[in-house]
Amino acid sequence: MEIMGLPQATFIFIAANILISVAGFANEKFTDFGLLDVQAIRKRQEWHRLLISGFLHADPFHLLVNMLTLYFFGPAIERQLGSQAFFLIYLGALVFGNIGALIMHWRDRQYRALGASGAVSGVLFSFCLFAPFTLIYVFFAIPVPALLYAILFVLYSLYGMRAQNDNIGHDAHLFGAISGLVITIILFPSALPYFFSQIAGVFG
Repeated sequence: MEIMGLPQATFIFIAANILISVAGFANEKFTDFGLLDVQAIRKRQEWHRLLISGFLHADPFHLLVNMLTLYFFGPAIERQLGSQAFFLIYLGALVFGNIGALIMHWRDRQYRALGASGAVSGVLFSFCLFAPFTLIYVFFAIPVPALLYAILFVLYSLYGMRAQNDNIGHDAHLFGAISGLVITIILFPSALPYFFSQIAGVFG
């Protein structure tokens, strides 16, 4: 089933991100309610933040970048794997990405984060299993094979986690990407041999 040309799960996630984020833009208290806030989780056990924070964004540009990425790669994976599997991959990457960030920043009571980047990273890495040499246009201009993009993404995330010199949630990005990859392989064990067969076909 497709809605406005998009598979249903992709449409639902894009719509949910837009609606919840816009509500957050209009109401700061709502954003504060959903932020991935280490102090609130530790002190008050507000575990809902692990999910809701993944549908909130800092500003319209942050929302636009994540939704464009989901728009380009979500339908390909959902049509390949089915809506139920896509649901599990997206939500799994979102929640486990945030759990990873929470663990990494457990002692940092000032840490706060939001955004769908962990979930979107999981979708992107799932895509790489099935189409590692499809070109991804970075900044809409620079063509990079999906596999190379994934490798550079991991290296950049590791550097960002170590340097901690910006406001980007590198931890959630990386853990979300890994979670999306692992969940896809668990649901579709043939994905990994298929991935290596494509690598062998190019480099073998």
